[in-house]
Amino acid sequence: MSSQFRLLGERRFLPFFLTQFLGAFNDNLYKNALVVLITFQAARFTSLSPGVLVNLAAGIFILPFFLFSATAGQLADKFEKSRLIRITKLMEVGIMGLAAAAFALESLALMFATLFLMGTQSSLFGPVKYAILPVHLREDELVGGNALVESGTFVSILLGTIAGGVMIGLDGGPLWVSVAALTVAILGYLASRRIPAAAIADPALRINWNPLTETWRNIGFTRGNRTVFLSILGISWFWFYGALFLSQFPGYAREVLGGDEHAVTLLLAVFSIGIGVGSLLCEKLSGRHVEIGLVPFGSIGLSLFALDLWWASPATPHVGEPLAIGAVLAGGLAWRVIVDLVMIGVFGGFFIVPLYALIQSRSEPSHRSRIIAGNNILNAAFMVVAAGLGAGLLAAGATIPQLILVTAILNALVAIYIYTLVPEFLLRFIVWMLVHTVYRLRVTGEAHVPEAGPALLVANHVSFVDALVIMAACRRPIRFVMDHQIFRWPLLSFAFRTSRAIPIASARVDPDAPGRAFEEVGRALDAGELVGIFPEGQITDDGELQRFRPGMRTILARNPVPVVPMALRGLWGSFFSRKGGPAMSKPFRRGIFNRIELAVGPAVSAAEATPERLQSDVMRLRGDRV
Repeated sequence: MSSQFRLLGERRFLPFFLTQFLGAFNDNLYKNALVVLITFQAARFTSLSPGVLVNLAAGIFILPFFLFSATAGQLADKFEKSRLIRITKLMEVGIMGLAAAAFALESLALMFATLFLMGTQSSLFGPVKYAILPVHLREDELVGGNALVESGTFVSILLGTIAGGVMIGLDGGPLWVSVAALTVAILGYLASRRIPAAAIADPALRINWNPLTETWRNIGFTRGNRTVFLSILGISWFWFYGALFLSQFPGYAREVLGGDEHAVTLLLAVFSIGIGVGSLLCEKLSGRHVEIGLVPFGSIGLSLFALDLWWASPATPHVGEPLAIGAVLAGGLAWRVIVDLVMIGVFGGFFIVPLYALIQSRSEPSHRSRIIAGNNILNAAFMVVAAGLGAGLLAAGATIPQLILVTAILNALVAIYIYTLVPEFLLRFIVWMLVHTVYRLRVTGEAHVPEAGPALLVANHVSFVDALVIMAACRRPIRFVMDHQIFRWPLLSFAFRTSRAIPIASARVDPDAPGRAFEEVGRALDAGELVGIFPEGQITDDGELQRFRPGMRTILARNPVPVVPMALRGLWGSFFSRKGGPAMSKPFRRGIFNRIELAVGPAVSAAEATPERLQSDVMRLRGDRV
């Protein structure tokens, strides 16, 4: 995992990371200080109840995301991003000065005005924050960079929340909060001055200042790419899920665990730690690339551990005085709750980090910031709906554990719906699970697969899962040409159909089949896609490399594209190979976590790519290990 932490030593990432970390800390320092102040001292400022004021504060902070995100996305696409970040950080310094004046004057109206301005500053910073990462980071650093940002953000939220609550309770608490907020804002501005300049996405863009029409236009940008749009819906759902959970922590700590305010902090801490750990693990589990196969894995964990949290929670609420944190931890229930919340956080990291990286990598650079602005708008809308649903269910008599159960079930239903609409997520999950459970895959020479443009991939054919293993190793989609019988295998057909594999049969079976297959291969290469073939024509029966058939000549005659040789090692003798009899007849023949390899060689030009040359290259890459 050294790669992602190496970014913390580089100027293209560290100043941005510190700027984001300090900004999130400051937001939560002030917000929680204000919430604690109006919760315990509301009578000093107004006759409204603390509960009304707390919900009003939440609404005031989130309102600017609806009003200004669309404009912020345009500004981030039109102007240089590091300069915009510095401007927003200067705004934060001024806003924190206003917050100090509000505390000094004991003006509730000015405190709420400051909160609105903080939300405005955050809404302006949001699109720049995620749009600048893919400018300064390579594709294989995006997951690690996003992981650091997400884990750092949740840690800063936790620290800021704790600091705000502690400081406001001290003698002269408002002064302590004011000094701390101003200091952190100044440090954030100083950090932002070290962020390198980024290329301007669309300097000719004309700003539309109408927030309603531009918001609708931003939503339209998000719908331009189906996978990106559904990823945005997935992120918005995560914030819906998270908002429902986080808003129940005070009630859960009091009514279920029977604890005091320290129990609330404990729940927030373990949840934040889980998010941080899960985010940081994403790079290792994804092989430093955008691996959307982790998203279904994350959604499964989010539901399973939420169900366990509901199952562990007693049906009747705690009665009596709140318990000290030591007494809460002395009971077995608290430790099970802690494990569940940590794991919900871990799987939340698996869910959210690849989605952010996917949006950044697949969005058009010319309007990437506006797509992220649309994401922020939808995130805010989902959080508002979550607050309304939670309040409505509790008002209707539901208990907090029942609300957790509803959240777990809704998460499962939403996940199934999204993966039905975009089978690519489920396909990547299948191939990811294959190479992390049945096998342990090592890839060498991956850089030889072109990042863009058409190419023909050729490999030896050892087992029924060869195509899936190569898919797992390669981040670009591959359309494999495969025997029509393997294409129809019940256990594998979903993966092959979803990846748009091209079935082929011999002329004896269907005289027109080869022609149809070669035409489809030609169309795929014309469209700039990768096409994979197994030139041996069938799975080996003895583990040895068979003669490469001349069919690739027909493909290259129509589309003279580069040819990339590949060799699979270690699959011979596995459950899916034909060693010792029919494949898939002897479960756990070699146990689990078998080491396999994919070796990729330099591309060969179409003119040099004869069957004999490629067979020799694949044999050399394979070596002695079959």
